Amino acid sequence: MAECDGEIEEQLAAFDAKIDVAAQPLPSAKVHRRHLYTNEPSFDLRGYLYRIFGVDLTAIPGISVLTAHTLLSEVGPDLSRFRSGAAFASWLGLCPDNDISGGRKLSVKTRPVSNRAAGALRMAVNGLYKSQTWLGNFFRRMRAKLGAPKAITATAHKLARIIFQILSTRQPYDESVFAKSEQVARQRLEAKLKTQAMALGFQLVPAVSNRA
Repeated sequence: MAECDGEIEEQLAAFDAKIDVAAQPLPSAKVHRRHLYTNEPSFDLRGYLYRIFGVDLTAIPGISVLTAHTLLSEVGPDLSRFRSGAAFASWLGLCPDNDISGGRKLSVKTRPVSNRAAGALRMAVNGLYKSQTWLGNFFRRMRAKLGAPKAITATAHKLARIIFQILSTRQPYDESVFAKSEQVARQRLEAKLKTQAMALGFQLVPAVSNRA
């Protein structure tokens, strides 16, 4: 095992650095990384991945060092060949593959894809079940709405798009950005519903909970 670790470390050292680690040191590990996995290499794999990616992917809830390493081995150090986060998620097989016939949508199942990176992201979702983060809340909402299998796919899709955004911009993971984005989307939906209601001669008012 030590020889294998040495070979892996040698290969990682050959990658070009995308960040000046001396000027921008690796941030401290986040709280959600409660423990190291027993099969993690003996060397500082997280440090190598930070230097290669130019950003700390393990700052994303659910993404472990080994998950990030799997992404590197399967996809490479950047995602520039994908035109968007949606294209990246589609390549991973995490987007619905609509089966349409005669103008009718017959199926919205994801395509069966043998992809280790997609498998790693699905496994990462399992670590979000009790996570008190925005992604953890998203997974639990999807689980209650869609059931566990579809919720895992939906959350893995969300992770893929977040990873694409972070690697494309090299901006650190900021959970507040996604929370604000969700709030803006909700406000747009409310405005659209109010407009539709007015067009039909109705007035949309917020529901008032009956609390004692």
